[in-house]
Amino acid sequence: MPTVLITGATSGLGRHVAFELVRSGHVVLAHGRDPERTRALVAELRAEGEAHGFVADLASTAEVRRLAEEVAAAHPRLDVLVNNAGVGAGARGSGREVSLDGHELRLAVNHLALVVLTRALLPTLRANAPARVVNVGSAGQEPLDFADPEFTRGYDGVSAYCRSKFALAAHTFTLAGQLAGTGVSVNVLHPATYMDTAMVREAGVTPWSTVADGAAGVIALATRDLGSGGYFDGTKPSRAHAATYDPEIRARLEETTERLLGA
Repeated sequence: MPTVLITGATSGLGRHVAFELVRSGHVVLAHGRDPERTRALVAELRAEGEAHGFVADLASTAEVRRLAEEVAAAHPRLDVLVNNAGVGAGARGSGREVSLDGHELRLAVNHLALVVLTRALLPTLRANAPARVVNVGSAGQEPLDFADPEFTRGYDGVSAYCRSKFALAAHTFTLAGQLAGTGVSVNVLHPATYMDTAMVREAGVTPWSTVADGAAGVIALATRDLGSGGYFDGTKPSRAHAATYDPEIRARLEETTERLLGA
């Protein structure tokens, strides 16, 4: 049976995708930050099929690495990674926050944690090729300021979120090139606009769509061969921010990412 790890599975889009995949016969590895919520979710999923829970705070690089080690050791047949967990723009007027490692929180969770987790699980995924990495991004994308990647000046929560999703898309395209010929595909998608999630409601936005709307694209990328290095709007191939395709900008992003992870 295909085995899939879904980060941020205890609510919203991740929860919906977890139930859809376990019902279709996948072994679902459900990640959550809260132990109690994760245990409760796994108990519900097990009424539908095989599921296992993993707990980690993605705002800590050490916990991300531990998560990868635990998953790889317990489930060496892992063949799909859905990087769904993320931090939204925050409540209106809220200030800049930092991760447990001291990085700007949105960049840390929406980009840096994803890079660390994916890299750590690549040996397992490559061993189970054909395998897939699905990165849940957003149509909201804004180029990073490489002179201030941690957004220490003129901070804005919406811009911080959009910058982290720009980084995610650009990194996806770089990684897809690096993985060409390995049997591991990696794609990024905008699932749906303003889904009915806690993240959207916290930002004071009236939801436009449901998590079921957004799940369709995630499930398609997780279960079908749709190529690699693509950006999707739901289930339809689309285009990310133009600058995410610029080789110079992508190289600068990789350099900046390495520097931040090494700090």
